[in-house]
Amino acid sequence: MPPDPPEPTEPRAPEQPDPTGWQRLDPRMLLVHPVREVIRFLPVLIGLFVAGTASGGTDYWQYLGVLVPISIGLLRYLTTRYRFTPERVELARGLLDRHVLSTPLDRVRTVDVTASPIHRLLGLATVRIGTGTASDDSDERLDLDGLPAERARGLRAGLLHQAATRTGTEDAGPPAEEREVLRFDPGWARYGPLTSSGAVVTAGLLGGGAQLASELGAFEHLDDRDWSLGIPLWTGVALGAALVLVGVVVLSVAGYLVTNWNFRLSHAPGSWHVSRGLLTTRDTSIDDDRLAGVSVGEPLGLRLAGAARLSAIVTGLGSAGTRSVLAPPAPRDEVTRAAGQVLGTDAPARGALADHGPAAARRRYTRALGPAVAVLAAVVVVVAAAGWSRWLLVLPVAGVALCVVLAADRARSLGHALVDGYVVARSGSLNRRREALEVEHVIGWTFRSSWFQRRAGLTTLVATTAGGRQAVAILDVPEADAEELARRALPELTTGFERRR
Repeated sequence: MPPDPPEPTEPRAPEQPDPTGWQRLDPRMLLVHPVREVIRFLPVLIGLFVAGTASGGTDYWQYLGVLVPISIGLLRYLTTRYRFTPERVELARGLLDRHVLSTPLDRVRTVDVTASPIHRLLGLATVRIGTGTASDDSDERLDLDGLPAERARGLRAGLLHQAATRTGTEDAGPPAEEREVLRFDPGWARYGPLTSSGAVVTAGLLGGGAQLASELGAFEHLDDRDWSLGIPLWTGVALGAALVLVGVVVLSVAGYLVTNWNFRLSHAPGSWHVSRGLLTTRDTSIDDDRLAGVSVGEPLGLRLAGAARLSAIVTGLGSAGTRSVLAPPAPRDEVTRAAGQVLGTDAPARGALADHGPAAARRRYTRALGPAVAVLAAVVVVVAAAGWSRWLLVLPVAGVALCVVLAADRARSLGHALVDGYVVARSGSLNRRREALEVEHVIGWTFRSSWFQRRAGLTTLVATTAGGRQAVAILDVPEADAEELARRALPELTTGFERRR
């Protein structure tokens, strides 16, 4: 007689920390917190040493100042506790000023797992639980800074699994295998110089270097030195500009690679996962139920190179929601393909948009050319009155021509649509953005119009939501089109609405 088949076992959720009581962070954080505090107090410590040396003192009392940040770091570890209950996650920290943060598991929006170089060296990670608060205060963030890396990754999966189960968006059971949507290509680093990060870093380094040189007295005797390089002045200026440009490019590419190395976007039932980073790694998980839409950003430099970047609109995360990166600067086709995968349809990211008409285009030209023409007229008057060279008019005339091109591009960028359950809005030129917001996440409509818009028969239709910047705005749309779009999307929100004429 054949043996009885084994009884099926119920699937288990990912392993969770012991919820029976308060727990400490990993003891290895005793090596991290004191170092952090010493770095934070470094300017004060340097001041103490400089003051002691300048006074001619030979005592070692100033070395005792190092004990203060070290003690603060030790107390930070000793006074931090966390625990998980079947209903909530709680974090308590502080000695004199005690903070206790508590949130229900079903309010978990995102879970970030970050590991700095020192964390990776020690096998640790930081878990940041996004709970829907719009506060930017670090004391109000629910961060578990100092968990074993494996436990942190398991906790990320478990928290989102429990949140989805409790809200009814996922059946109880282990998460299924992830489906990869987008993976990093080192060739994308060519788009690094087309973003502003490299220029900002270069400017910061140049400013810091100049300040340090000034403190060391490098600029005190400039008149006493022979700075002639044996080349014409303009050649030296051109070489200096070329060196700065090379520095911007190198730093931009390096920054892009450090930030986005090994980027990966994937999806498992219930949540989206993003991982990236070379020195500091970051894993982010976004609950499906909280992802309200996407934003395709096309700054002018990326747009001219045929590239774009993608971010998520996540409900309940305040302005930080738009910072949930789903794709770094990458080829536009890759970005739009990823957007289609995230939304479940390609139409919002690729489909044609309705034009806003000639009145909206005229407003783009008026707003761009008005200040430029006024400046040009002022320069013409000053040049004529002073009898200066007419070559001085070249720059303002070129500025007016540039404003014409900018206005034309802004007019072409305007557009909107209601397709496959998404409200789509596009606007901008220097930083063009195409946003797709799921109709289910629209909680209200706002019709906003200035006196000039009313004269032109235009309005700005704002779809209010709890995600990202709290709204998606369709700029300068004809009033009739705005009302029709609002009624088609959510008729119940426009019942009894009558357009004011």
